[in-house]
Order: sequence, then C-alpha cells, then structure tokens
Amino acid sequence: MAGSEAGDGVPVLVAYASAHGSTREIAERIAERLARAGHRVETYEVDGTVPPDPGRYHAVIIGSPVHDMRWVPEAAAYVHRHQAALERRRVWLFSVGMSEALGRPFHARAVRHEPRDLPGLREVVHPEETRQFPGALRRRHLTPLGRVIFRAMGGRYGDHRDWDRVDAWAEAIVRGLPRAERRRPPV
Repeated sequence: MAGSEAGDGVPVLVAYASAHGSTREIAERIAERLARAGHRVETYEVDGTVPPDPGRYHAVIIGSPVHDMRWVPEAAAYVHRHQAALERRRVWLFSVGMSEALGRPFHARAVRHEPRDLPGLREVVHPEETRQFPGALRRRHLTPLGRVIFRAMGGRYGDHRDWDRVDAWAEAIVRGLPRAERRRPPV
C-alpha cells in the first residue's frame, strides 16, 4: 500500500488489480489527482494479501483490468468481501480493457458492452459511477494462441490509454468529494 501526500480533505482508498501494470498506472494517476486536490489518499493492490478495511475511508475507488469480458477475480472478490463497508461509502468503479486496440467490428462491439460482471458489482455497492478506460497491451502479455486471436481481430499492440479522460474523471470525483467531507463517515 502506498500513501500520498496528506491534506485536509477526506480519506480516500484507491484499490485496484493489475495484470501487467496498465490498471495500476491509471489507479496511481487517479490517486495523484485526488491527493493534489488535498484529499488523504492511499492506493492498494488487491492481490490476495490482507487488504485495508474500506470502512476507514470516506470514499473508495476500485479498478480492474477486463479479461475475457470480466473483472479479474481478485478485484471482484474484494468488492464482494467488503460489501457491507462499501455499501456505506461513496464508491466509484473503473474497468480497463482493450476496446481501443481492436479492429472493426470488434472495437464497436467492445465499446458497447461493459464487463459481464459489472451489473452484479453495481448491485453490490451502488457506485456513484462506473467508467471504462482503454489500457496498454504488449505482445508479451499474450500467449501464442492469444496473439493469433488478437491479430485475427485486427488488434494493435501499444499504449491506448487516454490520460485526458482519466484526468477528467478524477477531477469529477474531486468535485464530488467535498460533500462527503461535511458529513461524518457512516459507522
């Protein structure tokens, strides 16, 4: 777990799973924006180690890469494991996928469809908002068969992240957090 500079704002947890680092870097960017706005931010990778209690935070942002049209198991398990605490917090969820790397018509289909398990996760924690971001994909991230399938889908390797979209979303969260500062955290 990494902490960010302390401020007078609300305590925020940015929890994430990351297979190859793309989601981690997006989570860190969001945390940096929140810290810069004066919030007390901690980041945590939900990798199976003992996670922080989300009940210690006013707000929680959770992100996951999308593999096989689902959040990775570690991220989904974190949401379910901490459902009771998350239900009483302001929560934002983000997914990182490869829609921008796919050729037509796969790109259009991927953009229209959210991860299969996201509706269930929304039912569990009732997030303020969910967001999907494109990620980064290198050839070495895929198995030989995965590379063949990716190429057949017109896939393009590279970093497809849109940092302006990430920053805009983080700023929207920042604008929403002062409301949480005026009320005491739920017990």
